[in-house]
Parts: sequence; C-alpha cells; structure tokens
Amino acid sequence: MAKIFSLTVNGYKSIRELQNFQFHNLNVLIGANGAGKSNFISLFRLLYAIYEQQLQLYVQKQGGPDALLHFGRKETEKIHAEFYFKNNGYKFNLIPTNDNRLIFEKETAYYKNNAHLKNYDRTLGYGLEESKLKEAQDTFSPYIRNALKNWRVYHFHDTSETAKVKQKHASNDNLTFKPDAANLAAYLHRIYADYPDEYKRIVENIRLVLPFFHDFVHRDGEPETIELEWTQVGKTDTPLKAHMLSDGSLRFICLVTLLLQPSSLLPDTVLIDEPELGLHPYAITVLADIFKQVTETKQLIVSTQSVELVNEFNPEDVVVVNQKNGASTFERLSQEKLANWLEDYSLGELWKQNVFGGRP
Repeated sequence: MAKIFSLTVNGYKSIRELQNFQFHNLNVLIGANGAGKSNFISLFRLLYAIYEQQLQLYVQKQGGPDALLHFGRKETEKIHAEFYFKNNGYKFNLIPTNDNRLIFEKETAYYKNNAHLKNYDRTLGYGLEESKLKEAQDTFSPYIRNALKNWRVYHFHDTSETAKVKQKHASNDNLTFKPDAANLAAYLHRIYADYPDEYKRIVENIRLVLPFFHDFVHRDGEPETIELEWTQVGKTDTPLKAHMLSDGSLRFICLVTLLLQPSSLLPDTVLIDEPELGLHPYAITVLADIFKQVTETKQLIVSTQSVELVNEFNPEDVVVVNQKNGASTFERLSQEKLANWLEDYSLGELWKQNVFGGRP
C-alpha cells in the first residue's frame, strides 16, 4: 500500500516547519483563507513534478525559487522534505541557484527494517537538476516510485465553457482518471464496459443528488473521440451535452466518478482541493458518506471551507490550519478535548465560533 504515514517539511511556502505530521485514512484540512491549506496540498503537486522529472518546469511555472521558499531565499536557504509510507521513505533538499532554479542538494531513498531494527539510506544524487528516483536501480527506489505515482491531486474547479471536461477527447484516453476530469466521458465508458457493478453504483449516487438525471449515453462502435452525454428522466431519447449540467452538478459527477471507480483503479492516496465548491448541502452530506466508505481501504486528504462538510466528521478526522507569525501550523483535533463542547454544538458550529481556531 502506498498510503502516506508521516511528513516532515521545512521552508516550503507558508510552511516554515512541520515535523513528523501523522496522517490518518481521512484528513480534512480546514482554516482561514491564506492559512496554508492550499500550500499543503501543493506540496504533493511538487512531489509529483519531481517524480515525473519536471521540477524545473514546475518551479518556473510557480514563479521561480523565491515563490516556493518560505519568504524567499533571503530568509530560507532550502526546502527540506521527508515522506514516509509503510517501511519506505523519500527525502530531499532543494536549494536555489543564481540562475533562478531549484536543484537537489541531496536526494535520498529510505528503508526501515523492522526485523533487524535498522534504518538504511541510499543517496540518489547531489546537485541534480531533476530527480534520479524514476530511473534508480537500488533496492528501495521501486517501492518509493510505486507510492509517489499513486498520490494524485484532483481539482474540478474549472467548469467553464472551455473546460476540458466539456470537450471531446480521445475515446481510448481511459487508463487513469485525469486530475481535472479531462477524460471523464472516456473513463465512464470504460467503467460501464468493464465494471458494471461500480458503474451502477456511480449512477445511483448521482441520482441521489440529481433526481432529474437518468444515465450517461454510451454509443455503439469505437469512435476515435467521445464527449460527455447524458439523458434526463422522462426524456431518455434526447441526449444532452455536458454544458446542460450546472457547475455544481458536473463537479459532483466528477467527484463520484473519482471516488466510486473500481478500488483497484483508485490511487491509494487521493488529494482533493475544496470538493464542496458549488454543491448543495445535501450533496455535501452524500459526498461525506462516500468519503467514509472510501477511507475504509484508501486514504483521503481534503482541503475545505465547508461547515456542512466538517459537521459530517469526527474531530480526529479534522486538521486545523492556522497562521502564526507568518507561518502555517497544523493541529489535529481531539474528541477528548472537545467532548464537553460537542454535547451542545456540532463540530462546524465550534469552528464558526472559533473555539479551536481555523478562523481569521
């Protein structure tokens, strides 16, 4: 399994220092705007760029090293990160260069042998422009590669007329579900053809929130391109396009497809940024129930601003992000500490009243 167990990161954006942060199967980040939730999620985008040997492209797109270093290179000399899962781990230091790049001061693979109570580090390189992890031939790196490629950040915010989810795309683009749902139609068709039980479950959950929705349209033959089509209850002979769905409806369809796809296809760790955007409160309740089902076997890291969503979870599921003296802090809530409060108030109400922070 490639679930993340713990994380240490220093010097990254608003995160000055975060030591040995422990993950659960369900991790719901809450906090004020600008507290650092999105920065935490973006750390995994950086990690994926590193794995794909696209560090330099990612750094330049973000605005250069000073946009990633905590208050720039005048205050922070390096980004240090350690990711641990099961008995393996991955560590790196990134340092800025005079020509406005970030390079690896050091890149390391890690293995913990519980049987012999020994830890092993294998240095992959020094002064590298791009990671050597993807091609390393040592004993530990294959396990780390398997983990990193299974951590994906999903973001379904773009539902504009030009959004990729509304456009035609290759019908064979269905190996994995894209982070922006750009291949939604092709991926749904694959599930329909190969995983009928999971497809039925997806449709049934969509109908819970969208009672007018009947089904997706699946045309015969093997066309080179495909686009999202669906039918409405009572008018099943008239296919409709994606642009006939409201923004919230389309986002909910994307979320349900992601989370209720066959477990064998779903990444071990899934990160979702603000899934509640545009959703009705009842849709948020249904979504929270799906989260709980998924985290019986998988791991979710979710950033949210929704009081309704927080109300659906236990305190131990929630991580409060605050900013103190210009740096983000992360604290997991405790059922024991909030027990007296929870006798009279919901978790969301306590958040609104600023009992445990997470407010401006």
